[in-house]
Amino acid sequence: MRAVNRGTKPAPSALSVLSGNPKRTELDAARAHMTEELALDTKRSAFPFKAYKADEVKRRLEELFHGKCAYCETFYASQAPVDVEHYRPKGAVEGAPDHPGYWWLGMEWSNLLPSCLDCNRRRKQRAPDGIGDLNVLYKATQSGKKDSFPVAGVRADSENAELAAEHALLLDPTRDDPSAHLTYWLGNDAAGGLILPKRVDDSPSNPIELAAVGTPAAIAAEAEHSNLSVRGAVSIQVYGLNRMRLVQDRARLIQRMRFLEILAINLGDIANTLEQAGLVDEPVVSDAIRSLKLLQGNILSEMRGLAAPDMPYSTLAAAYLADFKARLSPPVAPEYP
Repeated sequence: MRAVNRGTKPAPSALSVLSGNPKRTELDAARAHMTEELALDTKRSAFPFKAYKADEVKRRLEELFHGKCAYCETFYASQAPVDVEHYRPKGAVEGAPDHPGYWWLGMEWSNLLPSCLDCNRRRKQRAPDGIGDLNVLYKATQSGKKDSFPVAGVRADSENAELAAEHALLLDPTRDDPSAHLTYWLGNDAAGGLILPKRVDDSPSNPIELAAVGTPAAIAAEAEHSNLSVRGAVSIQVYGLNRMRLVQDRARLIQRMRFLEILAINLGDIANTLEQAGLVDEPVVSDAIRSLKLLQGNILSEMRGLAAPDMPYSTLAAAYLADFKARLSPPVAPEYP
């Protein structure tokens, strides 16, 4: 999950266009529908939201997120059309049967995100068991956001309620910095590619600390007890960020970057060996050294390119590069009086 700034560009005009008879915005129409007095024992019908489905909305979201899912960073266009996802669900809230849904945000630009089908819709997924080992038994579990929106505070149930008082437990990449709550396991083992809730004290996370599968409330309680980011742990489970195929894709990216790292280091070592052999005055050797360093630079540029905002799993690639740089840096010697 990568932080994205919506910028100052106005919301898509399709979200506030006048339509219907009488002419009014979708927000006004939804407000009239949801506040209409109903006869006793009459159930209110669902409001037919349409504005968020406009091509202009999808195009703007695709520009902002480079055609990637806001949650898992996959290219949704390669597997299925984008789901325009409501961060706060518009028609119902899981676990709150009397809540009408955040209908007043159904056409609110700041509440809309692009999502792949697996992150947005409730589907059977294969996910790693609690210890985070991809070679052990995988269990089938339901993941995908759907109408889920767990909160730690007071849930807003009307248009005038204070949203900040909810203390949402799900991360929104346009409001939050996901890197403050999520980290990656980069180890060359069966857990490579897992997303982990970040430790509150910033000490290294470990696959053994992968929050157990359960309800958002249970996951939040476990994360708090384990000194892990509660919002990170809940988001991982609700969005299904550790579903098996997703973890396998990230593991393949780690292996690719590890191969490029080894190649770049070996090329540098060969160039240094030739330089130290005192053969730089030989034109053939000098050309070879120059070619080796050029190739090394191209490989490092490719590694940096994998962390670009328009690349899938770019935050994983950025985390790998940061780890690579830290491993190259010599340890700082302690200072003695």
